[in-house]
Amino acid sequence: SETPATATTVGALLGLRTQLYSNALRKLPYMRHPWEHVVRWGWGGLLLDKAKAANERRYFGGFIVVAGKALMFVTEI
Repeated sequence: SETPATATTVGALLGLRTQLYSNALRKLPYMRHPWEHVVRWGWGGLLLDKAKAANERRYFGGFIVVAGKALMFVTEI
């Protein structure tokens, strides 16, 4: 079974990687401002969790199965 924290964890790691890569490109120490890493962890985790929820709503919440056929319906515009 899939753990619910997977998207948040992956997003947090992507946020950390983005900050480390940004510092490396500018030839700065990796942990120059540690608070920036915490902010990136939070934003990365939040954004990937929101993307996962949007994907689940789009692909799993918008279908009705009638007699073995999937009919798509729109709930919001």
